[in-house]
Amino acid sequence: MNSEKLYQKLKTNKFIIGGPCVIESEDMIMYLAQNIKQMSEDLDFTYIFKASFDKANRTSLNSYRGVGIDEGLRILEKVKDEFNLPVTTDIHESSQASALGEVIDIIQIPAFLCRQTDLLVATAKTNKIVNIKKAQFLDGKDMIHPIIKVRDSGNSKIMLTERGSMFGLGNLVVDFRQIIDMKEFGYPIIMDVTHSTQKPSALGATSGGDRKYAPYMAKLANAVGVDGFFFEVHTNPLEALSDGANMIYLKDFREILESIR
Repeated sequence: MNSEKLYQKLKTNKFIIGGPCVIESEDMIMYLAQNIKQMSEDLDFTYIFKASFDKANRTSLNSYRGVGIDEGLRILEKVKDEFNLPVTTDIHESSQASALGEVIDIIQIPAFLCRQTDLLVATAKTNKIVNIKKAQFLDGKDMIHPIIKVRDSGNSKIMLTERGSMFGLGNLVVDFRQIIDMKEFGYPIIMDVTHSTQKPSALGATSGGDRKYAPYMAKLANAVGVDGFFFEVHTNPLEALSDGANMIYLKDFREILESIR
């Protein structure tokens, strides 16, 4: 499916973006993609597989970052081919845009980088769908500026993601007025359910969080009319190499999807 057809589909059918925080192994990626795809199809959600090839914003220099761009794109392309799924991943540098544009259907702008002009312009010029995550320090209304940077670079296939705001030290709070305000721009709005439960740097060299809040975040976002939901899912979050405290157990994921269907 080309980018324009996919974008139109996402504007008309509830969708799920889901997968592990970071690529840990090819086998794990294929297993999660197959199982989440089946759950999503059973409940009539459009499904986009997500995993990062590099976590460039880890708290500690010693934390696991991923398999790198070449191996990561190879694995994500395999997911596309074997399961006929669109895929998404993060971009961190403008120089990555060309390579990502060859494989990735939806290129995600990390929240901390949503004001980086060169990154937004380079991503826009791939002509792929651009998912801009709202920074933890921005008001939803201020997302008009990243939108203009992408749109005026010739790409109107834009989505916005809410992932919580910093209202104090080491904690995130979701103000659902932000979603309502961003919906007025006329682009699909996504709720990043699991990152919204995060507590940055709460565990010292790593971020903490509490996944028990995720089902409630999903239901609240559904109530205010989001178009899509972003979940990080893992077979065993306790053993995950990144963001384990926030990720949903695969065995519990169907129940959460049923609650928002």
